Amino acid sequence: MPVLRNMVEEMEQQWLKPYALRSSQSRGRRLPEPEDPYRPAFARDRDRIVHSNAFRRLEYKTQVLVSGSGDHYRTRLTHSLEVAQIARSIAQALGLSGALVEAVGLAHDLGHPPFGHSGEEELRDLMKDHGGFEHNVQALRIVDLLERPYPDRPGLNLCHETRGSILKHGPEKAGELGREFERLPHPWLEAQVVDLADSIAYLSHDVDDGLRFGVLSLQDLEQVELWQHARLEAQGRYPKADLRELIRPALNQTLHLPIVDVIEESDRRIQESGIRTPTQAREAPRRLIAFSPPMQAMQTQLKGFLFERYYRAERVVKERAECRTRLRELFEYLLDHPKDMQERPDQLGAAPRVPFGALDSEESSHARRVCDYVAGMTDRFTTSENERLCRRSRRPGNS
Repeated sequence: MPVLRNMVEEMEQQWLKPYALRSSQSRGRRLPEPEDPYRPAFARDRDRIVHSNAFRRLEYKTQVLVSGSGDHYRTRLTHSLEVAQIARSIAQALGLSGALVEAVGLAHDLGHPPFGHSGEEELRDLMKDHGGFEHNVQALRIVDLLERPYPDRPGLNLCHETRGSILKHGPEKAGELGREFERLPHPWLEAQVVDLADSIAYLSHDVDDGLRFGVLSLQDLEQVELWQHARLEAQGRYPKADLRELIRPALNQTLHLPIVDVIEESDRRIQESGIRTPTQAREAPRRLIAFSPPMQAMQTQLKGFLFERYYRAERVVKERAECRTRLRELFEYLLDHPKDMQERPDQLGAAPRVPFGALDSEESSHARRVCDYVAGMTDRFTTSENERLCRRSRRPGNS
């Protein structure tokens, strides 16, 4: 006999803590639809995200190094998979909803444009007079409006809790789309877990990628306290290994040590708070999912080190500047030539069909349409469209 949805929901009632979000108690979807006979609501959300066009495009979107720089560097897709795995491990240890954190972890970067943070910074500048740009808000636009897998409605029609957790930086930035979400001090605990899992993942894998790319060295890393702890843990496990052989075990410890710290510190805070419901967790005087002060200091030091030695490295900065130029040129061209957004319907970056007038001012709606189109592109599609459209427009005889 197959395991039915209501059986899984009953198991959730037994396994999850009282302050965890439960599929059976979800506030539901924007548009009512029949329940799946086998999958709880949050697991169904996770599956819809995995099968979306926007999720597939993450394979060819920059994390730090531009997609195509090498076969082993992280992309937005591999980063999102790592975040979901870390978040699920933390959630399960704390008695929170693993299915929900997995869904949010997989979706949290859907709104990132091509070329990583460089692309986001450029779109933010381009959209400053048209409602702005913020990747979490863009992720909500994608799951609510821009994905079109169903002929009778826009979006993925995800649960209220999944959508609210994607919009982790506050609903006030999301305009009409954010009005249904409460203005409470903190996100749900599950969203807080994803937030820290994101930080743990990218700090660790950026060390790995920085070493591979040659802008970081093992000698550089010896000034980083978390790396020192990680290397010592690795040496204790593999006493006969040389420094090169210890790189992978040490990188594993840069994940393991913060994960264990988050679980232990968060459990302590939750027990001290006395919360009993998800809403009480959101109203607590401080975030309950957190690093201990010593680990927070180590994470902050590592972040500062990476900004100085990796993100601002000359090779990386030069590449990012070139990418920003490509994106800006394409955005400005499409702003003046909107019909060219419809020329490539076979591509994953095809122009979205959205009734923009209902969501944006008339003045900004066209710019928002271009923004949605460009933000959805992959690195390589942006580059090829820039070459096809912008470079063509500058050739002699073209106006």
